[in-house]
Amino acid sequence: MSGSRSVLVTGGGRGIGRAVALRFAEEGCRIFVGFFVNREAAEKTAAEIYHRGGTPYLLRGDLKDPAEISRMFEEIRGVTGRLDVLVNNAASGVLKPARSLLAKHWDWALNTNSRPLLLLAREATGLMGPGGRIISISSLGSQRVVPQYTAVGVSKAALEALTRYLAVEMAPEGITVNAVSAGAVETEVWRAFPEGAEILSAVRDRTPAGQLTSPEDVAEVVHFLASPEARMIQGQVIVVDGGYSLLA
Repeated sequence: MSGSRSVLVTGGGRGIGRAVALRFAEEGCRIFVGFFVNREAAEKTAAEIYHRGGTPYLLRGDLKDPAEISRMFEEIRGVTGRLDVLVNNAASGVLKPARSLLAKHWDWALNTNSRPLLLLAREATGLMGPGGRIISISSLGSQRVVPQYTAVGVSKAALEALTRYLAVEMAPEGITVNAVSAGAVETEVWRAFPEGAEILSAVRDRTPAGQLTSPEDVAEVVHFLASPEARMIQGQVIVVDGGYSLLA
């Protein structure tokens, strides 16, 4: 695997995105750490990328704004001239029951979690050749009902459907498009959930593997999907949850 690959990880400063960026750093990749608000976290991740042998670039942009996405790719084009791997990880949303959602909450979730894949993929393929890889991070809430998770869960379901459509369209160009659906991963996002710590403890107790999925567990699967060995995996959603979703 070439160590000179160029990789964009949206939401690369924290959590799963950070773990993914650091995994690619280990093979000496040029890594664009996408962020919007938290520059400090992105800078810390960039420093660790450098420490692990990668070459980091900070890339700020609001993924809800198509013009911002175009500008981001102009920056990538100016730095490397190409992109080999796109990891669509950034996500946001409002935690409310379905009947409490306003139109603005719905639009925020879909425009942050679903639409960017379409716009990012369109831009990325202009910089990708055969062997290009597009990988999104989804969640079990796309298929299962999680309390307060309506808008985010629906946006992740749309993300998975779009993954399949893009996969078929891009396969003739030698580009694969897949997603990784993570179980409950112990990141700071759980602080936003009422009783988040209690929920994580219950999930851990119920998981056949006996532990929560880590950001590094997810990163390893992302890294595999970006490898030449995964060239025939196309349009799939790989679940990484220690068996949690298998139980009735």
